[in-house]
Amino acid sequence: MYRRRCHESVEYTADISCICVIHNPITNPIASPPPTHSRPRTIGDVAHQDEVVRTLEKALETANMPHMLFYGPPGTGKTTCALAICRQLFGPELFKTRVLELNASDERGISVVRNKIKGFASTAVGAPAVGYPSPPYKILILDEADSMTVDAQSALRRTMETHSKVTRFFILCNYVSRIIEPIASRCAKFRFKPLGGDVMHERLSYIASKEGITLAPGAAEACSSNSGGDLRKAITLLQSATRLFGRTEISGADITAVAGAVEQSDVDKIISACRRDKYDEAMCVTDSVLKHGFPALQLISQLIESIVENSEISDLQKSAVALRCAEADKALVDGADESLQLAAVVSVTCVALAAN
Repeated sequence: MYRRRCHESVEYTADISCICVIHNPITNPIASPPPTHSRPRTIGDVAHQDEVVRTLEKALETANMPHMLFYGPPGTGKTTCALAICRQLFGPELFKTRVLELNASDERGISVVRNKIKGFASTAVGAPAVGYPSPPYKILILDEADSMTVDAQSALRRTMETHSKVTRFFILCNYVSRIIEPIASRCAKFRFKPLGGDVMHERLSYIASKEGITLAPGAAEACSSNSGGDLRKAITLLQSATRLFGRTEISGADITAVAGAVEQSDVDKIISACRRDKYDEAMCVTDSVLKHGFPALQLISQLIESIVENSEISDLQKSAVALRCAEADKALVDGADESLQLAAVVSVTCVALAAN
């Protein structure tokens, strides 16, 4: 196997196959990973979280920040807000010594709390930075704290209590119910909402214009629908489509292909056939989707989502289909046959939707 490099392309050649990857830096608009490249630098730039932003901006005026607990779905701005607060308080230079960011999903044991966190929290603060508030405390950002063990959280509670004068803790998590009550009660809680379609479209259009990308009609909608309110995932889909297809105009079909989602037209065909009680027709589409390599779970997820959003289908019909989809989901996770589970879902959907 040999490898050859040049400024326009990279070619890998094996004994029985040849894979060519064309990479042109001039036509590759997003050079650095966009989720961090396009991350807001100040609190005021954070999208959609209006109540959180207003409260934090008021707190920044006094520079007296409490312990804070940010919770909500992924990709809604929790880490961005925490980092923006630190930048506005300390500036770029003092930020390096006054702020420690840890990801609790990697470092979640009690030893990390006893050594790394306690060591940082107990050290004294240095001189302030000129031109910034530089309050007399440090900030420890603990991301994905709901992954920490209960013992580690208990040790963290004691550390928060002991060193609160010189260290503020920003606890970030997806599920606030997994944070023990003694920690939650010591923090000001801020809930981050999933981003709506309009907000996501606006942000994606802004990023696309900055990066020299043209979003064809339906591209922003495809990013939004395939990301589930996660802006970071939506931006990553846009980046992946740009790099994969190597062009500056991205369509909704490009985003759908990168996301690994089933074409919405196929899902609509299945629903239409079921409403006419055409089981064989619906199964032809389903088998075609499976043969193209899509997982059954993906198809079931999109099918029930489309049915739930359809206003022409009654709640009773939706509940019957949803119950069978949930059973199929559990069976597939346990290793059941995909074809049989999809056949059962389509059969129940036909009976439910064809009923008057």
